[in-house]
Amino acid sequence: MEAEGRVPAPPLPPPSPGGGGGPGAGADPPAGVPGAARGPLLAAAAEVLALDDEEDDLEVFSKDTSLAEVNSFSPSMPTSPSSMINQYKFEDEPELRDLFITVDDPESHITAIETFITYRVVTKTSRGEFDSSEYEVRRRYQDFLWLKSKLEEAHPTLIIPPLPEKFIMKGMVERFSDEFIETRRKALHKFLNRIADHPTLTFNEDFKIFLTAQAWELSSHKKQGPGLLSRMGQTVRAVASSVRGGVKNRPEMFTEMNDYMETFSQKINVLDKIAHRIYKEEREYFNEMKEYGPIHTLWSASEEDIADSLKGVASCIDKCCKATEKRMAGLSENLLPILHEYVLYSEILMGVLKRRDQIQGELDAKVDALANKKTEKDLFSEEIGKLEDKVECANNALKADWDRWKQNMQCDMRSTFTNVAENNLRYYEECLATWESFLASQTVDLHVEEDSEDRP
Repeated sequence: MEAEGRVPAPPLPPPSPGGGGGPGAGADPPAGVPGAARGPLLAAAAEVLALDDEEDDLEVFSKDTSLAEVNSFSPSMPTSPSSMINQYKFEDEPELRDLFITVDDPESHITAIETFITYRVVTKTSRGEFDSSEYEVRRRYQDFLWLKSKLEEAHPTLIIPPLPEKFIMKGMVERFSDEFIETRRKALHKFLNRIADHPTLTFNEDFKIFLTAQAWELSSHKKQGPGLLSRMGQTVRAVASSVRGGVKNRPEMFTEMNDYMETFSQKINVLDKIAHRIYKEEREYFNEMKEYGPIHTLWSASEEDIADSLKGVASCIDKCCKATEKRMAGLSENLLPILHEYVLYSEILMGVLKRRDQIQGELDAKVDALANKKTEKDLFSEEIGKLEDKVECANNALKADWDRWKQNMQCDMRSTFTNVAENNLRYYEECLATWESFLASQTVDLHVEEDSEDRP
């Protein structure tokens, strides 16, 4: 993946000290290449996908078919870039879906005390438990937060899809800007559809209420939840459980999950940071190029002998500038959201593993208490039996969801990197064709001038 490479234009004047390319930049990349970022990004991307090289369970997200294996060094593979793109297409099989959700039409609301955005949530379904086949409601971000908390409460060891953060990084985009609202809308749309595709979460009663209840009905339903003191009590118990120390009888597979997630979290965070830095440098390069081309056009007015060449360079830079803008759109729509989503997923997975350990810790505490008590053994034995069932259910839920999540993640990553590769190929082919056309025209003009000089 070379999202940061440059080929489109002749090099800009040398940057002033302290600006531009990093210390890792080599002689090959043209001006504007953030060369220092290339190595870590590629290395981190490779390591994220290499975390499971020893496993053979890679499957397409929510499908039972394996990804087609493609050997890029196979003698039978066509060598042309266009043919290479086709080798990496993933074949989709028809799915029997009965729940379709769309999040769109954001609206701004201004009151005396706050400003907020609501989104239209349209649901179409053929499920019998729904009273109608189509629903349309409006929801604000706080409603999505409520749904996520209810899902975590009902399914503590299932992997709940992430929501976009409530706050944004300063300097990236302005809150309530069109760009911010659209980015959030897409993330909320994905959040609901990931829940709809989940074999367990999709049948959650709170999820159904979220999709179907009018605003006043949802508000009334929210008030029926546990009170503040109850939630505080749960938090205190969870903290107390974690303070008691590590789990004594944690199965090995959950220790391996924890180790995996620590490595995954490190790699995906590196990828996310570098990708955002690349995008920022790409935007800076794009802005420079927009000023670079017109300079040649202005210069051509005072250089009659090379006016055509200068105008040709300006035209090439303009075309490559447009190609760069399209590639930037590809990064912001395909790469950045996926990487950041899995940064959030890594935090969610660590939380799920902690909740599983808390359930295990409750069982361990009861077993220890039983060993130290000579009376009330029957009561303790009954409680231990219930906790053993609870631990078994938690373990089974997490194991099933873990396998599903890994398949999903691996498919998303491969698909994302493939999209980036396709966008880069189109970008470089377009820029290469632009400059080759310019060189060809200059060669023809040079031969014409030479022939005219040779004539008597």
